[in-house]
Amino acid sequence: MARAALSRLSEPGDAVLGRWLARAGAVAVVECIRDDRAPDEPELDPGRLASYRARLAGVDPSADLERVRTRGGRFIIPGDTEWPSQLDDLGTGRPIGLWVIGTGSLRLLALRSVSVVGARACTSYGAHVAGELGAQLAERGWVVVSGAAYGIDAAAHRGALAVGGLTIGVLACGVDMSYPQGHTELIRRIAEQGLLLSELPPGEHPNRFRFVLRNRVIAALTRGTVVVEAALRSGALSTARRARELNRHTMGVAGPVTSELSAGVHALIRSGGATLVTDAAEIGELIGAMGDDLAPRRAGPVLPRDLLEPAVARVLEAVPASAEGAPVERVARESGLPPDEVLQRLYELGSLGFVERCGAHWRLVRRR
Repeated sequence: MARAALSRLSEPGDAVLGRWLARAGAVAVVECIRDDRAPDEPELDPGRLASYRARLAGVDPSADLERVRTRGGRFIIPGDTEWPSQLDDLGTGRPIGLWVIGTGSLRLLALRSVSVVGARACTSYGAHVAGELGAQLAERGWVVVSGAAYGIDAAAHRGALAVGGLTIGVLACGVDMSYPQGHTELIRRIAEQGLLLSELPPGEHPNRFRFVLRNRVIAALTRGTVVVEAALRSGALSTARRARELNRHTMGVAGPVTSELSAGVHALIRSGGATLVTDAAEIGELIGAMGDDLAPRRAGPVLPRDLLEPAVARVLEAVPASAEGAPVERVARESGLPPDEVLQRLYELGSLGFVERCGAHWRLVRRR
């Protein structure tokens, strides 16, 4: 109850309040604010304490908890069995608590999760790639996490939902709000087929700073972050930077070099801040269990001549590409093999359709 009240007193990531909570506990903090008793906290100046106290007067945590409960949600705090312990890596900026809607266990779902983020005003290429990644990751048993915003976020969520996968939307507003309004149906589907969560209490609206602060939760919650498209100044890059600071895997998808929306991702990869990935298999290999989530080996098509024994291949390489070809002696000289062996190999190559005899000369078969 005390933490539900405190979630209305400050913005997410309030390090001063976080240090106070770590030292005194939520109940004692609420009592100090209510009684206007300044604790021994150097950065907690009278002005900040007065601001907390003014907000506390209008807070009704019971009403907030009931409002979310009627939507099928709950409020979880550090120490609960459902609390994802990886959020503790945020230190004093750790969420006071999380308002959650959905039936799955956040702690369990987050154990095998990956965030897919990027530009809101994405290109058709970016939307296609994000959707494919979302679907592929879900099919490989990964939970796709994003911010439910326009562009890359929405494409990643929809990709996971399309294949019956689980996805988590981390909101910059209350979990009972639909923002953006155009995503009302998408947010409803995420709540039904996955989880919605937010640090902000019900009824709270987003602002520019809350989007940035929300990104640190996305970065900390997941095993790794994939940036699909991002300009040089992009909120998605802040998620990637936080992920890297938290020792999470940071990955990027390359795009056209002529696209400004890929410039930020390219700079991230070039600086060593992210690993280049092209599909879910490569993502899984980086963030999955050692030896269990290996990506398939990449190789070009196997050509018939790739299957030739070394000696036979040497003879084939020695046959000139000219129409007149060459006699056995010349082929032997070029290949460095004895003439008798070269003659034998030429007949083998003839049987395989690589060369043909024309009088005393051998030449390559012209394929049409």
